[in-house]
Amino acid sequence: MKTLRVIAALAAVSLLTACGNSSSQSSSTESSVQETAAQTEAPAPETEAPKLDGYDLLWHDEFDGDTLNTDNWNREQREPGWTNEELQEYTDKEENAFLRDGCLILKAVKSEKDGKDYYTSGKLNSQDHHPFTYGKSVARAKVPEGQGLWPAIWMMPQDEGHYGQWPKCGEIDIMEVLGSAPETAYGTVHYGEPHAEQQGTVVLDNGSFASDFHEYSVEWEPGEIRWYIDGDCYLTVNDWFTAVSGEDEKPYPAPFDQPFFVQMNLAVGGTWPGNPDDSTDFSKAEFAIDYVRVYQKPEYDTNVTKLEAKYREALEDGNFIFNGDFAEAEDLTDDVNWKFLLFEGGEGSAEISDNTMIIRSENEGTVDYSVQLVQPELPMIKGNKYRVTFDAWADEERDIVVCVSAPTAGWIRYLQDTTLTVPTEKTTFTYDFEMNDKNDPNGRLEFNLGHRGSTATVYIQNVRVEQIQ
Repeated sequence: MKTLRVIAALAAVSLLTACGNSSSQSSSTESSVQETAAQTEAPAPETEAPKLDGYDLLWHDEFDGDTLNTDNWNREQREPGWTNEELQEYTDKEENAFLRDGCLILKAVKSEKDGKDYYTSGKLNSQDHHPFTYGKSVARAKVPEGQGLWPAIWMMPQDEGHYGQWPKCGEIDIMEVLGSAPETAYGTVHYGEPHAEQQGTVVLDNGSFASDFHEYSVEWEPGEIRWYIDGDCYLTVNDWFTAVSGEDEKPYPAPFDQPFFVQMNLAVGGTWPGNPDDSTDFSKAEFAIDYVRVYQKPEYDTNVTKLEAKYREALEDGNFIFNGDFAEAEDLTDDVNWKFLLFEGGEGSAEISDNTMIIRSENEGTVDYSVQLVQPELPMIKGNKYRVTFDAWADEERDIVVCVSAPTAGWIRYLQDTTLTVPTEKTTFTYDFEMNDKNDPNGRLEFNLGHRGSTATVYIQNVRVEQIQ
């Protein structure tokens, strides 16, 4: 059996030196001077990282002391708009990345430049210091709250060009939180060409990830990656790929079979969180990281094969939607059949009653998917044609958006986002589309009721997705 033997060396750590009192008098003997010197030069005790069963500690940073350990971290500098249309400049300034009270603080600062708002922030990476292949990355952090703030801890390849530039190279996002919705945390993996991703979320019932510290971790092994928050696993991925467009896929488990490094940043604005507004308090725009620890098993079995994708079979009547007639009551918070979701300020509820899905909105939120009903795991096969049909009506005439999306394939659309007006009388809607992309076992039918200028209750019946050719 082919294995990867890991030889882990502990990283060097900075030693803190106590400062002597310059105004004190000299000792009368040489021995007392030497004794005093030894005392003043003794390093401060380093916080120990806990041991984990089955793992060796590869490297860590507890962020003790007063200065950043540059044996562990680089201060990355980037101009505004470098990626994701983000607004901040990443600088090497102390005000954007510093240590305080045993934590690393990444701080976003708002100022003015050329008569316009200007933002700076901090981004650190461990590239060239601690690259590693496979292991458990652990970080404890507290995120800031505020529209347009986007903290993240993530991993990228040491050699981004080994399999090709992003996303072919792969990316592992240990955690991300949007400051506008700090009760929700995300773990994500990016890969492939075409771009694909898989993402898991954790939504707190009480409080938010901005109100206290939480521990985020990823266990990365050959053929499988697992995400945890406070020790609870919420996402497992084992079916990625990578390829250059028009060529065969690289041997699995590429691209996640090469050295990666850890990085952390606090972004401002961008395509996902949106820009800050008057409600964003930059005096509190601080991303606090208590520690970063990387562990590694002494040995990994690299003789792994990719699991075959499983495609849902249609029901006897040809419908790929399960419980499309809403004949059965369901737990709409689990991952079985229908799921009701709220994001970005959306408030509402959903229930099944009398063969009808009833969706009530209390706050429409800021994006289409703020109030959302979905059913995933729809088999989408390249070259096939499909038909979506359903009946719908509302208490008051209003718009909703319907689509078939690809949550594990870069959120492309198989059925494009389609805005339709739902009347007060029961009406049948029909949409046909042809699937022209890579085969996908996880297409997702979406009904999006957010940010449409209405909170009128919507009623849905007789939902079907069927192959017509």
